[in-house]
Amino acid sequence: MKLSVCIIAKNEEKNIAKCLKSLKPYPFEIVVVDTGSSDRTKEIARSFTEHVYDFVWRDDFAAAKNFAVSCASNPCVMVLDSDEYIQHLDAEQFFKLIALHPEDVGRIQRINILTRKNEVQEKKEWINRIFYKERYHYEGRIHEQVEAFDQQEYKTYQVPLVIGHTGYDLPDDKKREKAYRNINLLKQELEILSASGDEEKTPYILYQLGKGHYMAKEYAPACEYFSRGLSYDLNPKLEYVIDMVETYGYALINSGQAAQALFFENIYGEFGNTADFQFLMGLIYMNNARFADAIEEFHKAAGHKACKTAGVNSYAAWYNVGVIYECQNKIQKAISYYEKCKEYPPAKERLDLILEKK
Repeated sequence: MKLSVCIIAKNEEKNIAKCLKSLKPYPFEIVVVDTGSSDRTKEIARSFTEHVYDFVWRDDFAAAKNFAVSCASNPCVMVLDSDEYIQHLDAEQFFKLIALHPEDVGRIQRINILTRKNEVQEKKEWINRIFYKERYHYEGRIHEQVEAFDQQEYKTYQVPLVIGHTGYDLPDDKKREKAYRNINLLKQELEILSASGDEEKTPYILYQLGKGHYMAKEYAPACEYFSRGLSYDLNPKLEYVIDMVETYGYALINSGQAAQALFFENIYGEFGNTADFQFLMGLIYMNNARFADAIEEFHKAAGHKACKTAGVNSYAAWYNVGVIYECQNKIQKAISYYEKCKEYPPAKERLDLILEKK
């Protein structure tokens, strides 16, 4: 079983070596397409692979990735970004599954790594990245998606591959710059869809516009786009719909609209069976001074074995319960919950402050 890994890059000298180094232990053909770097990106890429090509950038990520796929010599490809890298791969099972699913699209697990207020946060997601190039290609100039050439729906399967992603772990000014680039391209995409009368992909573009403004810490416009996206009749089981709902909740809180976020009680039946949603509901109740309800939701979240955002089913939930009890001057209860957080820095800080006062 042979597979080509296809990567597009521009001015990624700080990231691409880590990406390519993580691929070298495995029997992959590595294809790197540079879209106009002015730094050492191509030089670094050539130290790992001879398959380095140029593509003239035209504000279209799908076009660049499709060109990279066309440069692969193997029929099966996996597409990575230059700010991603392999954390874990069961190679034997990986290639076995790909061979068993020649007509389907393989999904890999990505862990998005962010630093906020000196705290490292991780969020897991599954993304479509492995396919046979005669059957599939990319569509969409930004936040491009794998689509079948015949436009038919396709089946997916999960492979035992975990990658890290640091693309949004940036200083605030760089994060806003990246967000505005995405927003501009998304608005162009939305205009094209509107002109063509194609409404099917509109909710996804609205979702990504909301995410762009959220990344730029512009929470009010983020809420507007999420609200527009959710006004469509959407399948509540779709991953992007679930993420849109949850990010909308955080945007409402961050924009001072916690009271409006209480309408999430009405969608609890559709979305409330996960640690991530229950943790969010805990925050919504907490910001509305409904502390007993908040504590109940944090306990529910902590009862789950799995979650997307690290900590919402453990230390982050216990920390918020501790904060509530401390604010209610129930210090011993607060201490007991902070201690449950183990090495979680904010909890240790609160414990130290309590002990100092004693």
